[in-house]
Amino acid sequence: MAGNADGVYTRRDRSGYWMHWTDAQGLRRWRKLNVRTLSQARAARAAELVRVEHSRVLGFAPPGEETFADVAVKFLAHQNARLTPKAYERERGIVNEHLGSFFPGRLASIRRLDIQRYVTKRSSEVSAHSVHKELNILKHLLRLAVEWEIIPLSPAQAVKSPRVPAGRVRYLQPTELHALLEACPEWLRPVAVVAVVTGMRRSEVLGLRWLDVDIANARILLPQTKNGDGRIVYLNQSALAALQSVLRTALPKATDLVFTGITPAQVSVAFARLRRNQGIFDFRFHDLRHTAASWLRMKGADIHTVAQLLGHKDLRMAARYQHLSPSFLADAVATLDGVFGVLCYPGVTQTKTLEGAAVASA
Repeated sequence: MAGNADGVYTRRDRSGYWMHWTDAQGLRRWRKLNVRTLSQARAARAAELVRVEHSRVLGFAPPGEETFADVAVKFLAHQNARLTPKAYERERGIVNEHLGSFFPGRLASIRRLDIQRYVTKRSSEVSAHSVHKELNILKHLLRLAVEWEIIPLSPAQAVKSPRVPAGRVRYLQPTELHALLEACPEWLRPVAVVAVVTGMRRSEVLGLRWLDVDIANARILLPQTKNGDGRIVYLNQSALAALQSVLRTALPKATDLVFTGITPAQVSVAFARLRRNQGIFDFRFHDLRHTAASWLRMKGADIHTVAQLLGHKDLRMAARYQHLSPSFLADAVATLDGVFGVLCYPGVTQTKTLEGAAVASA
């Protein structure tokens, strides 16, 4: 490398000028410069040293000159290592197609009012769920920009997303489910059974490999799910029977898919045709997941258990099933009788029953 004495140098691959410097926290940093001459590179480094000195005096880094597009590249590289391919592609589309076109200038020039305008504009174009997702991505990008000392504060901190309506809940009665499964094609039945008794997503079921299945301990170990985390899925007898029915006479390889040669589109099309033939309307394959969660709640599983089994990070996702099991609220209040005893007002002498309900009378 050349010119290293003054902090500016070129690499052996002749990829342009680079500089290194010490930031306000005492950390050694380096960066490639978008310049053509050595004098321009030295000027750029001098400007960076001025910025470092300002940071030391002010106690925080002054806003940088990076555009939203510049930071978006860095943000997406950061996210690419942390998200599933499908989740990353969705996030990349939001950043590049929507956020990037609305915020074309310097990142530091974005104000809270600009973000509120974005929320208003998108609310007239897409659902509240989509706006909520896009705003969360923008907030994440701006938080990272603060950590990277590109901006001192995030302008999105106090911006609220539109109210997101409660999620759709559609589930089958046991008799409907039995009839539906009996009418399933042979290849689709185990897929549907595993989905409805575990609450797994379609992508999780179809992406399942034999190395993820622990039949001896009746569980599935999902290495990475939609929210980026792994989770354990527990198997009941129906799920075990469905998986064992798929096993061929020859032992499959550990890396083989459990449901080979089946695509998401095939499942959706076949399932839609099936439920129409059965006279079941407004029901999608994903609603098998709702069916699992709904009956878990109606049979007494608490909301935390349902959230953990289905892989919900946010309890609000599981709260959509809250109304299906109101008895647990009455049971919870009734436990106070065991703590305090039956508390009576002065003058109350006995308890009578009126139309099946216990009432106190003076």
